[in-house]
Order: sequence, then structure tokens, then C-alpha cells
Amino acid sequence: MTRSFDDATRRNIAELCAGFARLAPADAAPALKRAAVAIALTEGDDGNGTAFLLTRRSASLRSHRAQWALPGGRCDAGETQTQAALRELDEELGLALSEGDVLGLLDDYPTRSGYLITPVVVWAGETAEMTPNPDEVASVHRIGLDAIEARDAFSFVSIPESSRRVIRFRLAGQHIHAPTAALIYQFSEVLAGRSTRVADLEQPVFAWK
Repeated sequence: MTRSFDDATRRNIAELCAGFARLAPADAAPALKRAAVAIALTEGDDGNGTAFLLTRRSASLRSHRAQWALPGGRCDAGETQTQAALRELDEELGLALSEGDVLGLLDDYPTRSGYLITPVVVWAGETAEMTPNPDEVASVHRIGLDAIEARDAFSFVSIPESSRRVIRFRLAGQHIHAPTAALIYQFSEVLAGRSTRVADLEQPVFAWK
């Protein structure tokens, strides 16, 4: 189903996010570093429905180079997760938004590399002035919401190193893994009106560092 890019869709997704019962970590996960990413909603390619922004990280970065990712990064001292997500959107994509554009927050996701990531759903509009930072972003892509609402968009596999299932999101013949895949999966479940938890979904071994 293609979701029109209009105010009705914005209101609908805001209502779905408001109805999502976000879980707070039981002990605030003091050993993990706080981070935030933006699920930034915009107009799809060629004006085709609503999409979210997904980046390919620069190959020159020190960690997770050339991987698919949602815009985001570590929270600075004194920053809320929402503030961090908005700052990273501006730094990575030149996209300046305000807290009034935020539709909601999803569950925190603990990573094997020591971060606790908070997904922030934000309405980015048409993003006509978007200018990716080449030091951080190799490319930016608009992924239609129909791609993540498809029945076969996500799959789960087992690995010998963990008893937890590894989640994968299939995009253009490639597999995107957790944490990005887990966060997108939970958002797709929110769009379906479900409060599905993802903290127990595993990452592939190459992402453990």
C-alpha cells in the first residue's frame, strides 16, 4: 500500500506513534553510550507516496564504513535523544528540523558495540534543501514505506554465535541487518498498529564491534 505524502498521512503516523507504548530501559543501561537516529519521513522518489531517508555511510569513516544506516549518532553531553537526532540530521544531510516536526519515539535498541539507540520519527517534508555531508554520507536514498510494509520485507535467520534471531531487511537485492533493520522493522509494525518489541533481535557478527 502506497501512503500518500500529505497532511492526512502525517496525522495518521503521528497518531500511530502516540499510541505506541514505548518501553524505557529498566535500569537506564548505564554501561551503554546513548545514541539516536532519525526515521525521517519525506516524499518518495518522483513524488511517489511517503518515504523515509536511508543513508550509505562514507567508506572513510572509522566504524561501520560503507554500511546502510539511518541518520544519527552519539548523543552529546546534556542532549536529549530528540535533540541528538535532529542535530545529526542537520550535520549529515543539511536538513534543519525542529522538535515540532517530531512525531514520536520508538523503543531503545541496545547494540553489541555498546550503544543504546533511540529511534526518533520525524516529518521531514519535501527536503528540497537536503545537502549530504560527504565526510559522513556516501549517498542518501528515499525508501518508500510500501517497501517496509511488504509481507516479505523482513526475514529472520539463526547463527551459531547466538541464541537470538538475526533480522534482515531486504532492499534492492541486498540485506540490511540490525541495528538498522531492527529499528525499521519496529517502525513498520507501528505503521500496522502493533507494539512489537525488537531489543532481543540479534545483529550479525560483523556488526558486534
